[in-house]
Amino acid sequence: MTKINKEEIVQSVPQKGFFGQPKGLFTSFFTEFWERFSYYGMRAILLFYMYEEIVNGGLGMDDGIAKSIMAVYGSLVYMSGIIGGWIADRLLGTQRTVFYGGILIMLGHIALALPFGITALFVSMFLIIIGTGLLKPNVSNIVGDMYSAKDIRRDSGFSIFYMGINMGALIAPFIVGTLGQKYNYHLGFGIAAVGMFLGLIVFVATRKKYLGLAGTYVPNPLEDGEKKKVFTRFGIGGILVIIIAAIGIKTGILTINRFTYLVSFLAIIIPTIYFIVMYRSKKITKDERSRLLAYIPLFIAAMAFWAIQEQGSIVLADYANKRTELSFLGLDIQSSWFQSLDPLFIILLAPVFAAMWMKLGIRQPSTTRKFSFGLIFGGLSFVVMVIPALLHSGTDTLASPLWLLLSFFIVVLGELCLSPVGLSATTKLAPAAFSAQTMSLWFLSNASAQGINAQIVKLFKPETEVAYFGIIGGIVMVLGVILFLISPRIQRFMKGVN
Repeated sequence: MTKINKEEIVQSVPQKGFFGQPKGLFTSFFTEFWERFSYYGMRAILLFYMYEEIVNGGLGMDDGIAKSIMAVYGSLVYMSGIIGGWIADRLLGTQRTVFYGGILIMLGHIALALPFGITALFVSMFLIIIGTGLLKPNVSNIVGDMYSAKDIRRDSGFSIFYMGINMGALIAPFIVGTLGQKYNYHLGFGIAAVGMFLGLIVFVATRKKYLGLAGTYVPNPLEDGEKKKVFTRFGIGGILVIIIAAIGIKTGILTINRFTYLVSFLAIIIPTIYFIVMYRSKKITKDERSRLLAYIPLFIAAMAFWAIQEQGSIVLADYANKRTELSFLGLDIQSSWFQSLDPLFIILLAPVFAAMWMKLGIRQPSTTRKFSFGLIFGGLSFVVMVIPALLHSGTDTLASPLWLLLSFFIVVLGELCLSPVGLSATTKLAPAAFSAQTMSLWFLSNASAQGINAQIVKLFKPETEVAYFGIIGGIVMVLGVILFLISPRIQRFMKGVN
C-alpha cells in the first residue's frame, strides 16, 4: 500500500464527529493526551529526583549537572524523531511506528519506577528517548493526513490536537508530582507508566474505525535490494557506537560534561545535514524545494522560541524550588505544580486561538507573522522575570509565585502563535517523499534549542539571574521583530502556502 492517493486517504477518514473535525482526531487527541501525561509527569519531578539528596530518595547529583542532563535528555528525545520519521517513511508507516513507540515509552517509565539508582535512570532515558522519537512526530503526521491541502479546518484542528496534548500535561504534575515529592519518586514514575498504557489502549481500540487509511501507507519504501544494505549499515554503526561509548566510559574520556557538549554539537549539525539532503534530493519538485527554503527561517525561529519555552522545566523549575515563596493564600504549593501552568493556559486559550483563526479565515496573519508574534511573546516571558530581583534589590528574598504565573502565561501566548501553526505549516510545506521526516525535522527545532540550553542553563545562578533573563529574552524579542519585517519575502518562497 505505497501509492495511495491523498484524496483517497482523506475520504477514508470519517470527516465529522469530533468538535466539527475528522473523527480520527479523537484517536490522535487521546493517544497524545496519555503520552504527554506520562512524559510531563515524569519530567515534573525528574530534576528534583536527580539533585535531591540520597537520604531524601534522590540521586544526590550536583544541581548544575542535573540541569544540563535535563536539557540533553530533552534534546535527545526530540532528536530521536529522525529515527521515527525515517522508520515511518521507509519501513512501517506512521500508525505502526506510533504503536511500537508507545510500548518503548511505557517500558522506560517502568524502568524509572524501579529503585535501581543511576543505572535505572539511564536505561529509562534510553527507552523513552527512542520511544518518543517513534511516537511523537508520527502521531502529528497522522493528524495532517486527515485533512485535504485546502481544508481551512487544518490550523483549528491542530490547535484542538494541541489542547489534548496539554490536557495530559496539565493533570500530570498534580498527580505524578504530588506522589513523587510528598511520598516516593518511584511511585510517581510508576503512575507515568500507567498513563502510557492507557494511551496504547485508546490507540489500538479506535484506530481502525476512526483513522481509516491515515498512517497505514509507507510513502517512500525501501526497495528489496536496499533493505539488506541499510540494515547492515545500521547494525555495524550501532555496534561501533556501543564499543566507542564503552571504551570512553571505561577510560574516563567520555564524561557527562563532554557528552553534553557532544549532544549540543549534534543538535545543530543534524538538522543542517537534514536540510541539505532534502534540498539536494531528486525526489522533490522545484516548488517543494522553494518551500523548503522558506521553512529554514521558520525552523530557526522555532529553535529560538523553544530555547526559552523549554527552560520552564529547568531554569524556571529550579527558580520555583529555590527562589519562590511556596505558600500562597494559605495554600502550601509543591514546586512541581508550576509545570502545570503552561498546559493550563494552553487549555484555556487554545480554543480562543482556534476560533480566532477560523473567524479570520483568509484574513488571518501569515504563518511567518504568527511565528514572529510567538518570538516576541517568548522573549517577553523572560524579560518580566527580571522585575522580581529589581523590586527586591537582589535575589536573597523569595519571589511571589505570581511572577512565575505571569511568565508562563506570556510564553503560552507565544506558544499558541507558533507551535500548532508550526505543526500545520510543516504538513503543508513538507516534500511528499519526506513527509514524516519533515515532521521529525520540525521536532528537531526543539532538540536544537535544548542542545543549546544544555550549555546555557549552567550559567543560571542567583548572581547572574537578572542578566540571564534580560539578555536571553531581549535577543529573542529582537529576532521576532526581524522575522516580522522579512515575512513578505519568506511568504513568496512558500509558493501559495499560507
